[in-house]
Amino acid sequence: MLRILLAEDVAMVRGALVALIELERDLKVVAALENGTDILSTALRCRPDVAVLDVDLPGMDGLSAAAQLRAKLPCCRTLILTSLGRSGTVSRALAAGVSGFLLKDAPPEDLADAIRAVALGRRVIDPQLALSAWDCGQNPLSTREHEVLRLTAKGANPTEIASALHLSVGTVRNYLTTVVTKLHARNRVDAVKMAYDSGWLP
Repeated sequence: MLRILLAEDVAMVRGALVALIELERDLKVVAALENGTDILSTALRCRPDVAVLDVDLPGMDGLSAAAQLRAKLPCCRTLILTSLGRSGTVSRALAAGVSGFLLKDAPPEDLADAIRAVALGRRVIDPQLALSAWDCGQNPLSTREHEVLRLTAKGANPTEIASALHLSVGTVRNYLTTVVTKLHARNRVDAVKMAYDSGWLP
């Protein structure tokens, strides 16, 4: 019997997924969560074989939670579910060490098959998502540029970003100019949107 931890913030979808998974005789949901912040602590307590995580969760997104699981509970495989085929998200998922990535509109039987496959150590990636990742290419931003853009996306101004990252305001402005140039964006707002659409920002 495979033990499953499920994290999905929409109650109706979460209930439907639990019901769908438990139709399978060899699968059992041992925890069903609505936010990402509880995933690691619950997994350490319940010891699931597979964590099925929505990519967009309140508190902590599914990919960040997957990275935590990989570090703290490597025996637990992770399967990410998403309703959006954002082109750069697969690359982020692979970097986080997830075992599988599936679109929510995939046929129901695909979910059970994917859970079993990742439990056996195989990697499962929805073909549509794999193609979008191929088309997308690599994130051109450096780690520092990405961090500056991430804080910008959260609404921080250059002074606040400089304080948070222990940089000068001028350096932050230079990073933002470089980000806009690298992404061929019109301005900072456009750069944030482009990075989000490409899956480079959670």
